[in-house]
Amino acid sequence: MTRRELDAAGITGAGLRLAYQRCRELNARHGRTYFLATRMLAPAQRPAVHALYGFARWVDDVVDEPEPGATPESIAATLHAVEDRFFAELSTGHSEDPVRAAVLDTVSRYAIDEEHFRAFFASMRMDLTVTGYPTRAALDEYVHGSAEVIGLQVLPVLGTVVPRAEAAPRAAALGKAFQLTNFLRDVAEDLERGRVYLPADELAADGVDRDRLGWCARTRRIDPAVRRALAAQIASTRRTYAEARPGIAMLHPASRPCVETAFVLYGGILDRIEAAGYNVFAGRARVPKHRRLLAACDALVRAQWARRRQAVA
Repeated sequence: MTRRELDAAGITGAGLRLAYQRCRELNARHGRTYFLATRMLAPAQRPAVHALYGFARWVDDVVDEPEPGATPESIAATLHAVEDRFFAELSTGHSEDPVRAAVLDTVSRYAIDEEHFRAFFASMRMDLTVTGYPTRAALDEYVHGSAEVIGLQVLPVLGTVVPRAEAAPRAAALGKAFQLTNFLRDVAEDLERGRVYLPADELAADGVDRDRLGWCARTRRIDPAVRRALAAQIASTRRTYAEARPGIAMLHPASRPCVETAFVLYGGILDRIEAAGYNVFAGRARVPKHRRLLAACDALVRAQWARRRQAVA
């Protein structure tokens, strides 16, 4: 993290500055599209967004990237210990762990509701035992804690021109749209972990079940039934993007280019899936680098213009 960003955010103390730097590194390494979008934010906003991303990624890795030899029981015990320690530290505002230290500082600075973190941990616990979702309602319960609350955590950092409560449903919808996009892109990868993040009843309407998805993953091919099912899921996800879009205008003007960039780039993943004939099993759908750069350059110009006109409080 550049000294300019830390100074702009008023982050002092060598230990805390190193903690935020660690979160920035996690963001840059694991969330390329998300990280690119954060470059559109004012320097003072970036450390907090990196901290929230870094914390979510760190906890997610406890579940999805455990130590060699870990058992389901040991993973559950580790996650439980992480959760207990986080909320204990939240009450004191201090942690020796760099990722948690940064996010605790961000929570304090922006008065982020701790209930968002409780919902997040609840969804992480679901990943330990739940391998599929029978209905959209069941999936929505998981997505609330895994994605919607991320949008709600970030909202105070972005700032709004309307009461925050008015913008909150749109922020939650955008987090949900991003997560649903990830689910569609990562069907094959999730199957390797024994999970399916698509509503079973909606898949069944097109004659698709877990076994059929497994065949597609093994052969790296797609059949007409799965193609129809994925097309329906993309249409549903686009409706969530449409629900989220009005929220961009509710944000502080200096924050809008960042969110608009993320909106366009993540939505572009759906376009890439369609362009590949919905075959998410042959390779991961990615927005081409030149499109990411064009979107970033355009947003950077608009962000700089907005920051000149009105500083972020």
